[in-house]
Amino acid sequence: MDIPFFQEFLMVSNPITIGILILFVAMLGFVYYLQRRQTAFGNLVIIGTLLGAVLGFVVQFIAQFPDDPMKVVYIKESTKWFSLIGGGFIDLIRMLVIPLVFISIIHVILHMERGADLKKLVSSTAFVALVMVAIAAVVGLVLGSVTHLGEGIAAGGAPAKMREVKPVVDTLRALIPNNPISAMAETNVIAVVVFGVIIGGIARLIKQTGTDKLELVTKLFDELHLIISWVADFIIGLMPYGVLGLLATTLAQKGFQAIADMGLFIVLIYVGVVIMLIVQAVLLTIFGVSPIMYFRKARAPLFLAFTSRSSMGVLPLTVDTLTKCLGVNAATANTVGSFGTTAGMQGCAGVFPALCIVYIANVAGVPLDMTMYVMSVIVIALGSIGIAGVPGTATMAASVSLSGTGLGAFFSSISPVLAIDPIIDMGRTMLNVSGSMTNAIVVDKLMGTFDQEAFNDTSTIDRPVSNKTGGDTEVA
Repeated sequence: MDIPFFQEFLMVSNPITIGILILFVAMLGFVYYLQRRQTAFGNLVIIGTLLGAVLGFVVQFIAQFPDDPMKVVYIKESTKWFSLIGGGFIDLIRMLVIPLVFISIIHVILHMERGADLKKLVSSTAFVALVMVAIAAVVGLVLGSVTHLGEGIAAGGAPAKMREVKPVVDTLRALIPNNPISAMAETNVIAVVVFGVIIGGIARLIKQTGTDKLELVTKLFDELHLIISWVADFIIGLMPYGVLGLLATTLAQKGFQAIADMGLFIVLIYVGVVIMLIVQAVLLTIFGVSPIMYFRKARAPLFLAFTSRSSMGVLPLTVDTLTKCLGVNAATANTVGSFGTTAGMQGCAGVFPALCIVYIANVAGVPLDMTMYVMSVIVIALGSIGIAGVPGTATMAASVSLSGTGLGAFFSSISPVLAIDPIIDMGRTMLNVSGSMTNAIVVDKLMGTFDQEAFNDTSTIDRPVSNKTGGDTEVA
């Protein structure tokens, strides 16, 4: 159908496109059927993920695994329709982020007990996050060095544009919201958190000094928090459909040739992810928390992180799981969870830039010595501040790290890595979210507000979403 209406507007101009879309709708219908049968939400997410992988593979198989999938008409058209479900779900989640963060921060501060230590909460959050990202950097550097990542690869390739690198002072200043409305529009979560903490902290101080009980303000944020929580529960219930569309899009669009060309880098990323998950498990054990129970309860946000590739997009579910399943105090969950979407990301700003440094150094023939390793860990840890939690922005972390270690001139050689970014970004983002959640548990332990009994409660492993959404879904 060589008609612009079908090719450019409707984007259904090939019979194969129609067949693929029918299969896509059938898979969505199957998930809906299982949902109506009250299948556990965690299992629904797993099923959605598997169906998305199968669909992506089927599309590639039909096209006989092309080198450039997006030049195939029916792949371009079908993945555009996949994005209506997958991308639409992420859009709904992102819609929630700023109002949820702002309202929740003020709400929890207004209801914090009189003896709660806000300063300790903030300092503990930053300390734990930066220590963990430094460990992630060491893991990446060791893996890359042991396997001689990048050796034998000629420098060059298609030009890759280096992101603008800001001095650390400018990065820190950017976290201070000189215009709160602008910060909200730009999804600067940390700036919104800072603004919310200031507003909530002052309101709490006014209440404690007896100047005014602020009954209207407290009631307003109580009701706003109730509304936004209902909205969050409803949107989170759509996750099995979203992950199906997201993973199908990624696999269908990127193909498998890109995976084969950079196989070692992909393997090392996922080995690094596994190692860091083990480090997190050890950390939880040290603090007297069962890592097995943690991973059982955290599977829903981890699966969403893997398929959505957005730490920020998972934030509502992250906070929901921390508070309702893992026994973390609401103040800690909102503070650490929000912080983790833009700073201290163990995957995007830890393991990944470390591997990039080793890769580029070996490609460019730059020697790696102890001084270079130490400098890399410091630069990566500091550069982890302010990395936005949206798909693909690990490139910024790589830019900062390469520039800070003197390798910025060779940035164009990173093009092969960027070609496989969606594949490795799934593992990186899952590690980011898991790191944020384990950090929250550790910080809550340090604060003395962790509810061990709630954490050990097995009934919340597959807890139902509140009936306020009108659905039957469950949240793991």
